[in-house]
Amino acid sequence: MNTFQYTPQGVCARQLQFSLDDDGNVSGVSFYGGCNGNLKAIGKLIEGKPAQEVIDILKGNDCAGRGTSCADQLAIALEEALEYV
Repeated sequence: MNTFQYTPQGVCARQLQFSLDDDGNVSGVSFYGGCNGNLKAIGKLIEGKPAQEVIDILKGNDCAGRGTSCADQLAIALEEALEYV
C-alpha cells in the first residue's frame, strides 16, 4: 500500500491524501479544506475502486468555471500516483 499526498491547484482544498494498493485500487481519500461533506462523499464513493476508473469519471469536472475542481484535482493526483504503482 502506497500513500500519496498532493497539493491541488485552483481549488479550495489545500491538500489531499490517498493510498493505492499494488493493483491500483484507491483507499483512504482525505481532503483538507474545500467542501467537507461533498469531499468526504467522494472518498466513500471511490473507496476500493480502480484508480483508472476514478480518473475516467472525475477528470475534467469543473467547479464554478474554474476549469478544475477538487474531483478533477484528485483525478490528476491519481494519474501521477499510478506512475509509481
